[in-house]
Amino acid sequence: MKLLGNNWDYVIFAIIVLIIAVIVGRVLRYIIGEGVNGASRKLKIVDQTQFNFLKNAVEFIVYIIAFIVIFDSIPQLKNYGTALFAGAGVIAAIVGFASQSAFSNIVSGIFIVMFKPFSVGDRVRIGQLYQGDVEDITLRHTIIKDFENRRIVIPNSVMNNETIINSTLTEEKVRMFIEIGITYESNVDHAVEIMRDEALKHPECIDNRTAEERSNDKPQVEVLLISFADSAQQLRAYVWAKNPSSGFNMKCDLLKSIKHRFDIEGIEIAYPHRIVYLRETPTADKVL
Repeated sequence: MKLLGNNWDYVIFAIIVLIIAVIVGRVLRYIIGEGVNGASRKLKIVDQTQFNFLKNAVEFIVYIIAFIVIFDSIPQLKNYGTALFAGAGVIAAIVGFASQSAFSNIVSGIFIVMFKPFSVGDRVRIGQLYQGDVEDITLRHTIIKDFENRRIVIPNSVMNNETIINSTLTEEKVRMFIEIGITYESNVDHAVEIMRDEALKHPECIDNRTAEERSNDKPQVEVLLISFADSAQQLRAYVWAKNPSSGFNMKCDLLKSIKHRFDIEGIEIAYPHRIVYLRETPTADKVL
């Protein structure tokens, strides 16, 4: 208050400008959000990533403009700003060093929106630690909603430098691997037929064959013997689903239904076996 002295008009003016900035920022966010949602419902092709980022950027710009208006309209603050500008060399170095991370996140966020390694709604895996759906991209952070409904907030600069596995970048269809090991005494051909039959019966299983593959009678669900392990013949079924969520649910269902069919029809799922040889050590009496 010493800076403004007894000029309460300026204090009231600054408060009013800030209130107007908050209202304008919220209104613009609402308008952009409603416009995007309306277009998404009608066209079903609107990518919300740019618009979510735009909402955050517009609100930030409104606040910056409000502070500029306040400093420019109040003589005492304007003089103070001029004095600060005179020492801008030192201040710029301090502010630049302190805000390096913030600006890095903003620039990284812009790059993410421009080049689209992922968009809002995509299912992604970040490195080896995090996996979930992209919920929002702000000026500084990317927000991931994981499968436990928790929000993972990751700086944009980190996202820009991480290896990202995007399950929905070009298309949502996924091929799930259903791997089961059966004993060497079990009938491989019968096990293959059971796995294929259970996969084809599942409602989430889709036919991803091309017209040429269908004409060549390629199976919709391939089941291959991929290796001989120490205690198992390893089988793998290749089953397509329309998206990662339905694919995961389908895989869980198939593991259960295949196990049930195997139990009924005499196919034994392998587990580790060990053969132990016990050698008797001769005693002194036997030696004599």
